[in-house]
Amino acid sequence: MCPPCWTACGPRRSWPHDIPDPAAVRPGLAWWAIGTLAVLAVLVAGFALWRGLQGWAWRGLAGLAAALALAGPALELGTRAALSDIVILLDDRSASQALPGRGAQVDQAVDDLSAGIAALPGTDLRRVTVADSDDGTALATAVSRAIAAEPEARLAGVIAVTDGRLHDAQMLPQGLAAPLHVLLTGQPQDWDRRLVIEEAPAFGLIGQEVTIRLRVEDQGTVPDESRTGSVNLRLSVDGEDEQTVAVPLNTSLSLPVTPGHAGQNVVQIALDDAPGELTDRNNAAAISINGVRDRLRVLLVSGEPHAGERTWRNLLKSDAAVDLIHFTILRPPDKFDGVPVDELSLIAFPTRELFLERIDDFDLIIFDRYSVRGILPPEYYMNIARYVEEGGAILVSAGPEMASVESLHLSPLGPILPAQPTGRVIEQPFLPRLTDDGRRHPVTAGLGGPDPDAPDWGRWLRMSEVTPTGDAQVAMTGAEDKPLLILDRVGEGRVALLTSDQVWLWGRGFEGGGPQLELLRRIAHWSMKEPELEEEALLADVSDGLAVRFTRRTMQDGAGPLQVTGPDGTVTQVPLAADGPGRFVADWTAPEPGLYRLADGDMRRVLALGPAAPREFEETVADAPLLAPLVEASGGSVQRLSDGVPDLRQTRAGRAASGDGLGGPWIGVTPRDAATVTGLDRRPLLPGWAWLALIAGLILTGWLAEGRRRPA
Repeated sequence: MCPPCWTACGPRRSWPHDIPDPAAVRPGLAWWAIGTLAVLAVLVAGFALWRGLQGWAWRGLAGLAAALALAGPALELGTRAALSDIVILLDDRSASQALPGRGAQVDQAVDDLSAGIAALPGTDLRRVTVADSDDGTALATAVSRAIAAEPEARLAGVIAVTDGRLHDAQMLPQGLAAPLHVLLTGQPQDWDRRLVIEEAPAFGLIGQEVTIRLRVEDQGTVPDESRTGSVNLRLSVDGEDEQTVAVPLNTSLSLPVTPGHAGQNVVQIALDDAPGELTDRNNAAAISINGVRDRLRVLLVSGEPHAGERTWRNLLKSDAAVDLIHFTILRPPDKFDGVPVDELSLIAFPTRELFLERIDDFDLIIFDRYSVRGILPPEYYMNIARYVEEGGAILVSAGPEMASVESLHLSPLGPILPAQPTGRVIEQPFLPRLTDDGRRHPVTAGLGGPDPDAPDWGRWLRMSEVTPTGDAQVAMTGAEDKPLLILDRVGEGRVALLTSDQVWLWGRGFEGGGPQLELLRRIAHWSMKEPELEEEALLADVSDGLAVRFTRRTMQDGAGPLQVTGPDGTVTQVPLAADGPGRFVADWTAPEPGLYRLADGDMRRVLALGPAAPREFEETVADAPLLAPLVEASGGSVQRLSDGVPDLRQTRAGRAASGDGLGGPWIGVTPRDAATVTGLDRRPLLPGWAWLALIAGLILTGWLAEGRRRPA
């Protein structure tokens, strides 16, 4: 218990409990009555002075004393109790603190400092643990919250055991009333090499180069044997074969990459591990570049005008991403109508330019009821076959000409077509149906409605009979269960065959119509290798953070389990569950950000979840550049635990709070001598009888002074 004092101790904001405000007076009458009495006393004294009475001053003092007595003046005596000082100890347990040797340093420092704080008289410890998070080390937030939770007048010091790397510097407090000491983990000789991605595109045109800006940076005390002018950089796109290039150290450079397909192209960049560096977690990066087509170029050749000719044209022209060139052969060479050629207002069919010189510019060629009538020479068909085998695509929408001697099957294009016509044309109403393969294939999956055995669409009226060849897949059948839609892969390219020209009936609403535009759109986009229509696909959709839904699309009856290889090489088997014909899914949460490799049979996929190197491993060499201004302003210090855990002392405000003593380095906390008022004792300035005696004495003195006045 502290000795009595006349005033409250410390600023009001430091009191842990609210107390009544000290009162100097407690009036017995209303203030207006006391004021009136005081004014009357002054007036009486003034009147006496005017009359020349010798006791005027004593009379006035007697009146003022009476007014003061009625005001009830008193003294308030307060007693106070000393409050303990508070030291905040921040224990950084973020991921970077798990690097070799740092965990033991933290444990030792926290134990020694906790014991040292407990040994200080009148000092309490507040320990705050900074946990790991996906957003990095939130050390500044932890400091601000810990300080805000304690009275400022009791805060004696803040000690942070950390590597100094924080990711919320904007949350640092503007100032501290106590010294901040930062004790750095790690060793002075620590060094690390990291890959820094300065700029990476989110999108890129297929087949056109995009640029990734990066640099390879050394941090810390780099040993002489690791000071090289260049380092090997390994580059891989979608897990394909790696390419190795030598790049200079600590220099920004541009790396060209070409997206090879639509959808996500995952570019993996990695460095060779350097002996002695702190970690290899920041030696790799995964960049996802979404490949997009500039324009899809389609050549549509209609062999003759017919009722469904505009179906294809309307479909392709409605897609803003498609550049369409459409030719209709109105006057084949075998047609003789007697009209001179120079009187025809027609465009000559540029066969050489389209099928020899610029054929590789097209993503898809559509033959719509095309007949072989001598317009194209055999070498043109051979060039089309070469175009398909090297990655192009053709779609044949056949009519009765497929069963005639003018069939494309009888041209040099025949060997790449997925079916051979029998020469028969079936002219009878039929209901198109999905096959088992069609229910799995993304081109036709889901088109038949909830019951594929009874599709909710109208009938067609004619088709050509064909026999599938090779490994072609029959997705739809028509009359007599004959193939209606056949899909096939030839070399690097694709071929689709529709054996009926009656799809336009769906567009006209015949017997309720059907999904004409959706079917034709899917066929066209599958032919052009759109990723969402691949029949064998392994997809990964990141829903939230590290939560992923795997989708395996296949023409097989089963799939999985999915093999997932993590950033650290750990292999996890994820079972897949059926989610419809040819579709298998699994929901999975990754244990950490990074680059994951997925495999199911021959299917491979690379998935980047968050940064390949978490924020904790972007900078790993212990240092405190962001904390240094606050440390300096508070009078604290930055010291390394590699020199030992510093001793803990109490230092007065204004004196040095750190230094090197005979026993090694030390840090200090500042005692605050905070206290709280525990009680108040009110004592009147004079007792009542004393006030009466004082007033009577003043009146008597005035009377005596006037009585000794000599007569004039």
